[in-house]
Formats: sequence, structure tokens, C-alpha cells
Amino acid sequence: ALEKQKEYIGCLRSERDSLREELAELKAAVETGEKHGLVIIPDGTPNGDVHQEPVVGAITVVSQEAAQVLESAGEGPLDVRLRKLAGEKEELLSQIRKLKLQLEEERQKCSRSDGTAGDLAGLQNGSDLQLIEMQRDANRQISEYKFKLSKAEQDITTLEQSISRLEGQVLRYKTAAENAEKVEDELKAEKRKLQRELRTALDKIEEMEMTNSHLAKRLEKMKANRTALLAQQ
Repeated sequence: ALEKQKEYIGCLRSERDSLREELAELKAAVETGEKHGLVIIPDGTPNGDVHQEPVVGAITVVSQEAAQVLESAGEGPLDVRLRKLAGEKEELLSQIRKLKLQLEEERQKCSRSDGTAGDLAGLQNGSDLQLIEMQRDANRQISEYKFKLSKAEQDITTLEQSISRLEGQVLRYKTAAENAEKVEDELKAEKRKLQRELRTALDKIEEMEMTNSHLAKRLEKMKANRTALLAQQ
């Protein structure tokens, strides 16, 4: 029974060492991800409230490209910066709509004053030339805002995809690490239990050895007495 307990303890130690190696590999995998262009971004305080306690362990891992986009949105919690980027997108859309309305109004004014859709190349007076310049400037601004809008949409899409993908990876790593630590704690508790049982078994063995020694001495004494009795006869 004692040998079986020792063998069982050896198996538990091997499993514990294996789990420790697995946990070290998981931690190394996270560090390797950081070396290959992943950036850890703290989630900050909830809703930007500096009076609330920060959420422990609330982090997000993103690519360097996504991190640069977030950096351009300033500081604060991740959801606040995302809302800021979305707000900038809406502002660009509003400016484009406003410029289009202004351009349409100028075109309508030109149409009412000339009574025609107008061949802009044939206009001669100064007011018409000024209108042409305004239209060109408005078209140029619309093109710039459209480019900025497209870039902002691409940045937001890239950022959201990176966050979704990498949050899933971090969650898997975290779950695996927590499971490994839980198993390790269970093994430690089981080890302590087996050590107590082993000490109890050793105490019993020692007690049995003392009893056996005492019985052996009594047996020798009985044999000696028997021999003496036989000699007297």
C-alpha cells in the first residue's frame, strides 16, 4: 500500500510539472504575440469617470496599425475613443452634405439669373467667373472630405476587426491559463492530503514494527522457557 501511494504521488508530481510547462508555454505565446506587432492597450476607467476605480485586468490587444488609429483619437477608455472616431466620421458626412447644399444653391442662383443650365466655359462676366471658382473650390473640398471619410471608415473597420479577433485570442489564452492554475491548486491540495495520509501510514508502520519486535521478543522468551522445561524433564 505504501509503494502504491508513493507511485501515485510521483504521478501527481509529473502532472503538476506538465501543467506548469503548459502554463509557461501559454505565457510565452502571449509574449511572442506582442513581439510580432501586437499592442496591449489598457481599457482605462469606465465611461471616462476618473472617480471610479479602474477595472483590474481590463486590457485590449490590438495591432500596431489599430493602436496608431486609437492614439490619434486621444486618451481615455477604448469605447470613448471609438465613439470619438465615429463622431469624426459623422462630422465629415455633415460637412459633405453642407457643401453639396451650398453648391446646389449656387447652381440654382446661376440658373435663375441666366435662364439656362449654363455653359460655364462661355461665361464672361466677373460674377460668373467667381461662381466657377466657388464651384471648383466646393468640389475640391468635397473630394477632400470624401477621402477623409473613406480613410476614417477604413480605420474604424480595421480597428473593430482587430479588436474582435485579438480579444478572442486573449480570452482563450486567459481561460487556458486560469484552468491550468486551477488544476495546479487542486493538485497541491491533493498532494497535501496524500502527504498527511503518508505520514499516518508511516506512523502505523512504525507502530506495527514496534509491536512485531515486542512479539518477537516474547516468542523468543517463550521458546527459551519451553526449552528449559524440556531440559528439566
